[in-house]
Amino acid sequence: MSQKTMTILKEAIPFFDMLKDVNRQELLMLLFDKGEQTVNQLTENISLSRPTVSHHLKLLLQAGLVNVRQEGKERYYSIDLRIALENLKRLVSSIENDMKES
Repeated sequence: MSQKTMTILKEAIPFFDMLKDVNRQELLMLLFDKGEQTVNQLTENISLSRPTVSHHLKLLLQAGLVNVRQEGKERYYSIDLRIALENLKRLVSSIENDMKES
């Protein structure tokens, strides 16, 4: 693999790390299916405590897989896969180019 491909792969590692956890997968599916949700709304639909949901959302936010907006005292979370998807497209394209060159 080329150095370019390895660099792109390293950039994708945080996304892969987030997706390997079943609870984070479930939270992302809930946000995808139901749209924007508060921690309380998410907690009602998953078998995790509120602090655990908040922790997972913090990690997903840091990895760039969710967005958050504040409205009064409530924080509303929504899924945002644009950065991850763009990174994966770049990775696939780079691997395809590497294969053509070998």
